Amino acid sequence: MAFEGLSNRLQNVFSKLRSKGKLTEDDVTEAMREVRLALLEADVNFKVVKDFVARVKEKAIGTEVLKSFTPGMAVIDIVNKEMTALMGGTQAKLARANKPPTVVMMVGLQGAGKTTSSGKLAKLLLKQNHRPLLVACDIYRPAAIKQLQILGEQVKAPVFTLGDQVSPVEIARAGLEHAREHGHDYVIIDTAGRLHIDEQLMEELSNIQQVTKPDEILLVVDAMTGQEAANVAQSFNERLTLTGVVLTKLDSDTRGGAALSVKSVTGCPIKFATLGEKIDALEPFYPDRMASRILGMGDMLSLIEKAQTTIDAEKAAEMERKMRTAEFTFEDFLEQMEQVKKMGPIDQILDMLPGANKMKGLKDVKVDDKQMGRVVAIVKSMTKEEKKKPELLNASRRKRIAAGSGTTLQDVNRLIKQFDDMRKMMKQFSSMMGPKGPKGGMKGKFGMGKPGKGFKFPFG
Repeated sequence: MAFEGLSNRLQNVFSKLRSKGKLTEDDVTEAMREVRLALLEADVNFKVVKDFVARVKEKAIGTEVLKSFTPGMAVIDIVNKEMTALMGGTQAKLARANKPPTVVMMVGLQGAGKTTSSGKLAKLLLKQNHRPLLVACDIYRPAAIKQLQILGEQVKAPVFTLGDQVSPVEIARAGLEHAREHGHDYVIIDTAGRLHIDEQLMEELSNIQQVTKPDEILLVVDAMTGQEAANVAQSFNERLTLTGVVLTKLDSDTRGGAALSVKSVTGCPIKFATLGEKIDALEPFYPDRMASRILGMGDMLSLIEKAQTTIDAEKAAEMERKMRTAEFTFEDFLEQMEQVKKMGPIDQILDMLPGANKMKGLKDVKVDDKQMGRVVAIVKSMTKEEKKKPELLNASRRKRIAAGSGTTLQDVNRLIKQFDDMRKMMKQFSSMMGPKGPKGGMKGKFGMGKPGKGFKFPFG
């Protein structure tokens, strides 16, 4: 999970604060010392940590906080707000030129993911009914142009190229002219990178900037490089005046140094983050939601948005009816799995749930495509009648299904048991909800015990 180490450290600090009925200045000082160590271990820039802790401490030792009814929660609220401000405060949207096309120049070191991010940005713009044009200006890296063309085919966005014998500056100029002539409203220029910043690279990028006058210069940096990402951003910003940052591999960054340092060090907002390798894994960066996730409060808004864009509302309503009436079948189960898969990797979805990293049974959930594939194979090896009536699945039928799906009898038995448990849980949950919502408030809603207890994902 993203920021897992930092998140766990901070949640331990705050659980101590919440357990205290009253807070003293010494309590706050001790908590801030632990927060400081947690941030430094997460590879956050030293000056950023120093300023952040000083701001939080100054506000946390105020009389209204220490004497409040819930002082621990008040301090957590201050940390949440300051962390949100640290990452930019509000979402920084992609620029849009008054007169199309809007020019977006992608820059960064080699290996940061510029070309892939360019393709992902084109996909995001296509979803928003724009007409992006990808321009291949990396003539140095072997197969860079071919990689962009393949990505263009995948996302169904045109790619402009003049090969690798024409200067990148000329390609950028011609690409912009092509976009104007063919009605493209966004131009995404994929530039060359180096293993390190050098004068030749910067000179070329400056020339492309002068010729195309971009509305956005987005620096693509690998989140896993920690505060080094902020140092790289600072170097690029001094020469090009960046307008924003794209953090790649944020889902693999268990520390958080880059996300928490970049804005303070450069003044440039993080505009996008990539959470996975899929072509639609580029997402707008929301500082408030990211702060909430780091502090273990989840990110329900992003989860809801994912669900709204990927799950069919009518199918969801019908599924909900079947769950309430205990008519849920293996056919429904398969359909629901396909809907959930569209939302992204299971562990990323769980990462958005409040306190998911503390939930028993959910903390170490890793569901890969092979596991999902086995489940699908087992269900598809059932007859139509067996899918509708799981109670028909006797010993001989289970053996046949195992042989047909290339799995073991234990795999089949485990899935059927988990399916039965899930149906019982759904029936119990829906009866508790009643016609007017949950009985007994939130306590009644989760009266079955801690979420995750006793339930495991198939083959998890």
